[in-house]
Amino acid sequence: MAGLAIPPVDRIPGPAQTDRMTQRSALITPVLLAGSLVVLVGFAIRASFGVFQLPIAMEFNWPRAEFSLAIAIQNLAWGFGQPLFGALAEKIGDRKAIILGALAYALGLVLSAGATLPIQHHLYEVLVGLGIAGTGFGVVLAVVGRASSDENRSMSLAIVTAAGSAGQVVGPPLAEGLLALMPWQGVFLAFAALILAVLLVLPWMRSPAPVSRTELQQSMGTVVLGALRDPSFALIFLGFFSCGYQLAFITAHFPAFVAEVCGPIMLGSVLHAMGITTTGALGAVAISIIGLGNIAGTLAAGWAGKRYTKKYLLAGIYTGRTLASAWFILTPMTPTTVLVFSAVMGSLWLATVPLTSGLVAHLYGLRYMGTLYGIVFLSHQLGSFMGVWLGGRLYDAYGSYDAVWWIGVGIGAFSALVHLPIRETTRPLVAVPAE
Repeated sequence: MAGLAIPPVDRIPGPAQTDRMTQRSALITPVLLAGSLVVLVGFAIRASFGVFQLPIAMEFNWPRAEFSLAIAIQNLAWGFGQPLFGALAEKIGDRKAIILGALAYALGLVLSAGATLPIQHHLYEVLVGLGIAGTGFGVVLAVVGRASSDENRSMSLAIVTAAGSAGQVVGPPLAEGLLALMPWQGVFLAFAALILAVLLVLPWMRSPAPVSRTELQQSMGTVVLGALRDPSFALIFLGFFSCGYQLAFITAHFPAFVAEVCGPIMLGSVLHAMGITTTGALGAVAISIIGLGNIAGTLAAGWAGKRYTKKYLLAGIYTGRTLASAWFILTPMTPTTVLVFSAVMGSLWLATVPLTSGLVAHLYGLRYMGTLYGIVFLSHQLGSFMGVWLGGRLYDAYGSYDAVWWIGVGIGAFSALVHLPIRETTRPLVAVPAE
C-alpha cells in the first residue's frame, strides 16, 4: 500500500524482545533503582558543600565570599557540562558517560582536599561541577526515560528526581557527622570514595532504548537544530531560568535570612520543646523541611504529569512559587511563617524537573533527550549562578535581601506566563520515506 511503511521481519518483536518490553511496563525496575542511587549519592555530596564554608573559612581566615564564589562556579560548570555530558552519553553510551562524570567528581574532591588558596577551590570546583553533570539529572533521567513505558515515564522521572531530593536531605547531616570525626579534608576524600563506589550499580543500568524507527534514523544535529528552531523549546529554556535562580538563592541565603530577620522562638513553644531554640537553628531546619516537601512534590508532579497537560502544570507551579514568595516577604517573619513557606516552597521545589524533562521527551523524542534536556538545564544553572551571586552582591550593597526576593518574584511570574504558549504536540523533525 502506498505510503505505508511495513517493518522488516527482523523488527518484529521476538520472545526476548517481548520480555524486555514487559520489563519496561513495570514501574520499579533495576534501571530505575540504579539511576536513583546514582543521583541520590551525587546530590547528597553536592548539597553538603554549604556545610564546609565555615570550617574552610576559619582555617584559612578567608572571607565567606571566597568559598561562596567557588560554589557559584560549581553551579555554572554543572550547567555548561550538562549538555556536553548529555551528548557524550548518546555518542559513547550512558554508563561510560556516568563513569567519566564520577571520575571528574572524585578528582575535583581530592584536589579540593589539598587546596590552600581560594583560586584553587575556584578551579577545582569546575571539575566537581562537571562531575555533577555526568552523574546527575541530564544523563540519568535520559536513561530512565528511555527504559520506561509511556504510561510510567512521568512517575519514573519523578522517582529519580525525588531521589535527588532525598540526597539533599541526608547529605548535609552526613557531612556534619563526618566533620565531628575528621577534618574537612578527610570528609572530601571520603566523599570522593563514595561517588566512585556508586559505579558498582552501573551493570543494572542496562536496558534497550525504546525509541521509534523514525528516531533511530535521526541524527543528533537534525534533532538539536530542529529543537533550537522551535519557539516552544526557547520558551522551555527561558522558563527554567527562574527555577534555578529561586532554588540556588534560597539554598545559599535562606538560613542567614531567617537567622537575621525572623522573630524569636518563644519559650514553651513546640519548636523550643524540640530543641530548636535559635533562629539560626530554625534556618537549618527550614532547609530540611524544604527537602522533605520536595520528595512529596516531585512524586505528585510525576503522578499528575501523565494525566494532565504538562505546560499548564508547570505554569501552575511557577505561579505557586511566585505567590508564596510574595506572601512571605510581605508578611512579618515569624517561626510559623518560615515553616509554612518552607513546606509550600518545598512541595514546588523540584516538581518542575520531571515535568520539564518529560515535556522535552514528549516533544522531541527519547533518542537525544539527554542532549536537549542538558541544553534546557543550562538555563537552570545560569539562574542558579545569578541567584547565589546576586544574593550576596545585593545584600552587601543594601544590607537586605528584599531586592533579590522581588527579582525572584518577577522572573517566577515570567516563567509562569512563557509556558502558556508552548505547543505540546510531538515535533516531526524528519520525514520517514515510505517503503
